[in-house]
Amino acid sequence: MVEERTDWKPFTVPNLISLLRLCCIPVFIWLLFGKNDRWAAALMLGALGASDWVDGYIARRFNQVSELGKVLDPTADRLMLLVAIFAIMVDGSVAIWVAGLALIREALVAIVAIVIAALGARKIDVTWWGKTGTFFVMFAFPFFLAGASDVQGATLFTLGAWVCVVVGMPIHYYSAFAYIPIARQALQEGRSGRID
Repeated sequence: MVEERTDWKPFTVPNLISLLRLCCIPVFIWLLFGKNDRWAAALMLGALGASDWVDGYIARRFNQVSELGKVLDPTADRLMLLVAIFAIMVDGSVAIWVAGLALIREALVAIVAIVIAALGARKIDVTWWGKTGTFFVMFAFPFFLAGASDVQGATLFTLGAWVCVVVGMPIHYYSAFAYIPIARQALQEGRSGRID
């Protein structure tokens, strides 16, 4: 008899925030290309990035951490980043090499996560380094977008974007490599769990 999971808890505020974040991706695309409003798109993307930390805080503070949230939150982050970075690169608001570095990292992590999950690895929790790198990258791109807009003080946003890239991109890549031993252990534990 399979033991029922009691910590799945799909109906929580953090899960709702993650779901709303996913639903807002098309709105971001519409603002950027449909309305041709870089400033509004930058504000939307910045708010979506900030919401990632809000849902994490709520989950921990109010005991709403859930198995679904552990999957939904990083999925929303990754999808949002991939779509936003590609869109901003197409828009021309960011250097192609910066967007390329971020896209390669996100794509590699996503592919590895899918492969090891298919091989039976247990779920891997997001690390502090992973969250920190994602935080900087999530704000670098709306800053680039704001810097390319006609808003007053746009050059300050561009400066902030480069600060986020210089600080955050190395952390982002470090966190990806730091997941390698964690992924190996998750795969071993997942397979041994299936055998037992």
